[in-house]
Amino acid sequence: MPDPRGDLWIANTVSDLIQGDVQEHLPLDQIPLQGDVLGLGTTTSIDNGELTFLRNGGGDTTIWQCRASDGGIHPLVRGDRNAHFPYVCFSGDVSDLRVLVDPAELGDVKGRPLQELMAGLIARLRVEGRLAEAPIYGLRAELQWHSLVITVASKLCMGQQRRNTAIAQSEASAATAGRSLYDLLQHYRLAEQDPGVPTDPIRYLGHSLQWDCCGFFDMDPANGRVTLPVEGAHLHLHGCSTDLRHGGHLHHEHSGTLLRAVKRLALYPLQQLHQLASDLAIEDLAVEAGMARFSVVNRGAMDVSDVGVAVVVDDRYSSHRYLRLPWLSAGDSEAFSVPLDLGAGRHKLEVIADPEGRILEADGLEANNRAVLELML
Repeated sequence: MPDPRGDLWIANTVSDLIQGDVQEHLPLDQIPLQGDVLGLGTTTSIDNGELTFLRNGGGDTTIWQCRASDGGIHPLVRGDRNAHFPYVCFSGDVSDLRVLVDPAELGDVKGRPLQELMAGLIARLRVEGRLAEAPIYGLRAELQWHSLVITVASKLCMGQQRRNTAIAQSEASAATAGRSLYDLLQHYRLAEQDPGVPTDPIRYLGHSLQWDCCGFFDMDPANGRVTLPVEGAHLHLHGCSTDLRHGGHLHHEHSGTLLRAVKRLALYPLQQLHQLASDLAIEDLAVEAGMARFSVVNRGAMDVSDVGVAVVVDDRYSSHRYLRLPWLSAGDSEAFSVPLDLGAGRHKLEVIADPEGRILEADGLEANNRAVLELML
């Protein structure tokens, strides 16, 4: 995978994630971690949680997984074959792009909304010529809080109904779509003292109120690339407490979140954005000795799971053969031989990868999902 400095790579998008089950995954080993690498993401449906990219003592980057079950964290290690991410965005080494900001320039930040602070700062630095214009800005910060609410993804299928609404309506889809995404996630509270309210749905974790954070400020959040596709939702921030006890998505706009101080701050203008896409293909379709032979190929940059393949003879879809691949890594292929029972005459053989349209492929990449062969026996 190419790794130009200062570029941002996006594997799926936040919009893809909140529309329902995602079957495209980027493995940990595909993410560069040498130097100052910005990123955030969400882990698999097996062990749901958030991803936070933090600098380590060796000058490189460690990805921390934040667990939904208890708000705890642990570092991810290369070679863990379970570390596949349905949504993740990451840069190359952006050390040369770092624009350090003296926290004193922000003035008194106590109680001020973090997104408002960052928006004002970015606008001012751009006018002063200290920060290049860019579609997305990376952000690293050490923040101190009076109180903080974090969320951790606990269900990746956060609204499969939303994808269904493209063709149908239901009471369930309307109810789900009408709720904030963050209402559906596991919430935790950090504060000096436990509020001690038995009916409070937000679980109290403790008083770890100094946080090391990494995230992005999208100038056009409606695209849903690295933030929620909602007007005004520019800032998406993940982090871990500096005592490395807790981590998750910083719910900076929550009424229970109150900023105390900005200890350290750096901005990074990210000029080039790249979308990592899936691309399934049916290749080498042939009929030999009464067998249909073909290969299912993953030409894309993402691993895919639970891939269906339909084998259809003479347009008889009601009696088609159906295959399913549990996993197909990027760049891999799997060859199949399917017996055919064809009489003499003209026949049409059609093989379709992902006939249900469950795999997210970029526009223009779906034509090769289908291969057709005309036969005369």
